[in-house]
Order: sequence, then C-alpha cells, then structure tokens
Amino acid sequence: MKTPTGATPLIALDSVAVDTETTSLDASKARVVQIGAVTVAGARVLADPSLDQLVNPGEPIPAIASAVHGIADADVAAAPSFAEAWRRFADYADGRVLVGHSIGYDLAVFDRECRRAGIGWTPPRTLCVRLLATVAKPDLPDHSLDMIAAWLGVPVRNRHSALGDARAAADVFVALVPRLLERGIRTLAEAERACLGLAGELESAHRAGWKEPVAAPSQPRFEAVDPFAYRHRVGDLMSSPPLVEKASATVRDVVGRMAADKVGALFVSPGGEAGAPVDAYGIVTERDIVRRLAADGPALLDQGAGDVATRPLASIRAAAFVYRAVGRMDRLGIRHLAVRDDSNRLIGMISARDVLRLRASSAIQLDDAIEHAATAADMAAAWATLPSVARGLIAESVDARIIAAIVSDELCAMTRRAAVLCERAMQEAGKGPPPVPYSLLVLGSGGRGESLLAADQDNAIVFAEGEPDGPEDRWFADFGERLAATLNEAGIPLCKGGVMARNPQFRGSIDLWMSRVDGWVRRSNPADLLNVDIVFDLLPVHGDATLGARLFEHAYERGQAEKTFAKLLGEQLVPGNPFTLFGGLQTDGGRIDLKLHGLFPIVTAARALAIRHGVRRRSTRDRLEGLMALDIGGDADLAAMLSGHVMLLQLLLAQQSRDLFDGTAVSNRVVLASLDRRRQDELKELLKRLRATPDLIRDLMFA
Repeated sequence: MKTPTGATPLIALDSVAVDTETTSLDASKARVVQIGAVTVAGARVLADPSLDQLVNPGEPIPAIASAVHGIADADVAAAPSFAEAWRRFADYADGRVLVGHSIGYDLAVFDRECRRAGIGWTPPRTLCVRLLATVAKPDLPDHSLDMIAAWLGVPVRNRHSALGDARAAADVFVALVPRLLERGIRTLAEAERACLGLAGELESAHRAGWKEPVAAPSQPRFEAVDPFAYRHRVGDLMSSPPLVEKASATVRDVVGRMAADKVGALFVSPGGEAGAPVDAYGIVTERDIVRRLAADGPALLDQGAGDVATRPLASIRAAAFVYRAVGRMDRLGIRHLAVRDDSNRLIGMISARDVLRLRASSAIQLDDAIEHAATAADMAAAWATLPSVARGLIAESVDARIIAAIVSDELCAMTRRAAVLCERAMQEAGKGPPPVPYSLLVLGSGGRGESLLAADQDNAIVFAEGEPDGPEDRWFADFGERLAATLNEAGIPLCKGGVMARNPQFRGSIDLWMSRVDGWVRRSNPADLLNVDIVFDLLPVHGDATLGARLFEHAYERGQAEKTFAKLLGEQLVPGNPFTLFGGLQTDGGRIDLKLHGLFPIVTAARALAIRHGVRRRSTRDRLEGLMALDIGGDADLAAMLSGHVMLLQLLLAQQSRDLFDGTAVSNRVVLASLDRRRQDELKELLKRLRATPDLIRDLMFA
C-alpha cells in the first residue's frame, strides 16, 4: 500500500471508515464501548475484513447511553480493555486515512483514551463526511448521517452500532466522491482544503471539545528517485538489431545460436528477419528450454523452434522511458521484452540484465500500472504518483523537458488505456467493436511531449471512412463521450475549450480532416487559426497510427505551401505585458502566469516557423533546434528560447507539484516570492526578450 499524499485522488484513496459507541456524548468524559471499522479501497467498500470490537470501559455504562446503542455492562464484561482493542484497531487501520461522520468526536475520544492508557498516538490524516457533504450540498436541511444518506440514496442498516455507522459512513463517502468531482474537488488535499473553508462548522466542533476533523494539507516527505530510469528511453538500452531465427529451425539450432551470441533469448518468425510487425514473432528463452527439457527430454532439441516459442510477444515502444520497461517486466514476471517502433515493427530487445540495477532499486515510483488498469480508479491511482516523481526529478536537477516528456508519456498512456476500457464497454453495451479503423490522437502539449501537471484533455479521432452523423460517426461520438468521462474520473479534467473527440469538430474521417485542414489553411481567419494549431502537435496513441501520421504529414505539406498561412499563424501572437510601470513583474495574488507570458510565445514561434520552413517535428525543442540547423538567422534569439523553455517548464512543474500536495487549484501561475532574487532576474530578462517575439517571427518567416 502506497502512503497517500495530497495529490492522491479521492477515487483511488485507500481509507478506513470508523465509528465508535461510547458512554457519553461529552467527548471529555466518554469512554469507548465499541469500535467499528470497514475498509474503503478506491471507490469500493470492502465487506471483508471488517472490525467489530466491543470494549470494556472499566466503568458502568449509563442507561441513557445503552438506550441509544443497546450495549449494556453485561455485553462488555468479558471484552478487552481499550488498550488491547486499540492495538487491534491500529493494526487494522494500518496508517490509512480515517473517514467518519463527525469524526472530530471520535478523534477526541481516541486521544483521551490513549492518554489514559499511556499509549502514544499521532492523529492520522482524516476526512469527515459531514463536512464533505456540507461542501457538496450546503443547502441540505441538516447534515446528519441519516439526512446525507437519504440525499445520496445510501441505505443505512444497524444504525447506532459502531460497525453499522462505519459502513454507512463508508458508503456515503464513496457516493460523495462523484458529487465532489462535479465541484472540482478530486484529490485528498483539495477535499481537506475545502473542509477547512467551513469556518462555522469547525468552530462548532471546537466548542464541543472535539478534535480538528481535518488538518491542513502538508508537503509529503521527500523520497529520492533514481534519475537514470527517467532520463533514458528503452531505445537507449535495447539490443539492436534483434536476433531472429526462422520458425523452421530446430531447438538445437536455437540453443547453438544463443550460446554463440551469449544471449538468453531470441525471436523466431517464418522469415527469420527483424522489421515485421511484432505480432509475427514468438520468443524462445533459455528458461523456456530448460523447463521443456525437464518435461520432454532430449527429443525437444529436434522440434521446430516455432513450436516451442512463446506467443503473443510482450513488447514495448522504443520511445518509452526505461521505468516503464522495468514495471512491465515486473508485472508480467518475464525477463525480456521485444522493442517496437512507432509503426509496431520489431526493432530490438531489452532484457532484465540491461536494467538489473534499476530492478533492484526502490527509487522507481512509476511503473506499468496504467497499462493494466481495470477501472478509472486504478488509472487515477497510477496518475497520482506523478507529482512526487516530478518533485524528486527536479531535486535531482533532471532537465525539465525530460520531466514534461514523462508526464506526457503518462498522459498518452492514460488516454490509450481509457480507449481500451471504453472499447470494451461499448461491446458490453451491445454497440459492437469500432466500425472502421481509427486513430486516437493526443493534441497540444501532450502531443508535443511537453505536458505539465495541470494537464487536461486534448484529444481527437480520425477514422478511415464515414460521413458526419453517419453510423461510424455516431459510434465514435458515443465512444468519445465515454472516453471523456473515463479520463475525467481518472484525474484528467475535461478541456475547458472543448478540444475532445466527443465534440463533432474534433472527430471525423481522414478525408473530412484533410478537407478541414485545406479550408483552414486557405481561409486563414482567426477562428481557423485557433483550430489548426492542434493539428501540427498531434500524436497518435491508439488504433491505426497511420491515419494520424497521414493527417500530420498532410497538415505540414499544406501549411508549408501556403506562405500567407504560416505568416498569419505567427501573427496571432500578441504577447501581453507582464511588467509594471516601473519595470517590476506584475502579479495577481502574488502569482504570475508563465504560460501566457512565457511558454505561449516560445511554443507559438517555434510552431509557426517550423511550419514555414518544413521542420516536421512535434516538440518545441526539436523545432527550435531544427530551425537553428537551417541557418536562417536569429540563432541568439532561438537559443534564448531554448534555454528559457527549460527554465519555464522547471518553474511551472515545481509550483504545480507544490500546489497539488497543498490542495491549491493547479494552474500555470507561479508564486513570484518563491523564486530567489537571481531566478527572478533571469525570469525578467527572459520575459523582456520574449516581448520581441512577433518581430523575430516576421524576420525569420521568409529568411
């Protein structure tokens, strides 16, 4: 179980719902007579195991208390003391977040009982469903457990028993999560921050002598990461070209080849050559041969290698980061992965030996969890590890562009996995499989490999054929709705600008998309320019990648041919003024928008000039370096953009990581006071230089 942080989504939170029955409603006098607890794993309440523990309070139970919970002295005569019951509860809770209704009362009782028993106790992280319901539905007549349950349609059984009320609190909490999501509250820290805003409720609890039901979010303890796994791609470590034998070769031939080349595995295929789609291959490993020899004896050596090869082949993209290969091998319990290119063709192999140092390291927090997530909650839990990783990599001075690329890689994995789950859901709903081949595209910063931790959804669909509102389009419209809902539930918010495949203008056949691009490029009005930007940053992440690649190439070909279009694309940049009258940086609430004043001009300039000069690359870095290689001039300004891009990404990632843990709305605005004087001076110099970006674009557009 991973320790939750403020960035942990409520939908993925492992928690324990708890309730107590006591001798009094006065927390300063009450003694515990019963503890009940149930486990909440993500979005599910687990019926088993639960905790239902009677406690001997060491004093008579008042009749008025017994009338409420039905527990009398005789019921607890043989029950354990609080100290023993507490040990059982602590083992059950196991450091997880505690959830309860009016949990401040239970915390006050626990605190007093622990002090009386000489037990050291540090209050855990907690959430109160009474406060959460007040945030989600402030106009309820009251926020009693019964009223909240009735509003949410949650049945309550065995009321005023500790276990019954704990189960009710757990069910209420699970039902509240989507209601809170509607209000933009998706993480533990955001929920804590929202509850802390209920000053009146907190004051009433304090006057009653209760403990604070929720504490202010805090930054998690720093955990080191192994930067090697995040700095390198699979393609950096793979063996290439891969060893391939014909499927008709004997196992004896394969053993001889493996011994001669000193390898522990090789691939087999009918043609015995690399470069075919990975589905054409199987793999034979030395471990497989040893096991089969033990079962079949020496006769195995004369069998065909194709008959003993393992299929289907487990593979990974060459562009994937090494941490994903480590996670995939661990998850599948294997020691070799085939490596494929973006066209799904076999180009290499990576083995456990290649990543041995990393597999022994506990400093790899990201793994392959997204790729086998079964629900949106599973996806959310995996996505929530990103802020800690980003924080650790920044501390290790890893290039911020690499960190942004990692975030983008995870965003693409989330989008791809959501698509798999939605395809499955469509078939289960009787809608059938995709009616025609299609490519799911990630757009914007995700497509460029420059996503930040405030990433939202930017996606589109291009399919092989079909008319608007035809049967194909209607299938993908349903699919797009499901995709958006799944990603939103998993922690990637809906795009405020509506750039999502659920909207008609962001899906269509390849012919329709190409005609759209042609129209955008020819007319070049402001609305078209806003739309066409996205096409030049697209990245296929699921389905038939060739459809996305065709659209990308078509857009660049048409964009470069229309000189006026590229010029107008650059002219849409009208940078705002981030400076005060006296030359200081303007802030709003102490923050400055570094996307508006910094990233936007750099990204826009790089894209417009890359289109004009035929630099068919996606990332801002590759575009700027490609432009410099053309020797079109402006090298000093382009180099300043390159270094400035790194600095802006680093500042934004660090701020967003802090904000996520703190429960503050994540944005592109950085607290200026968090930067030291040297950094502020560097930022001023960069933003001052970027004010001249429109002039640079004009100078280099026709160089």
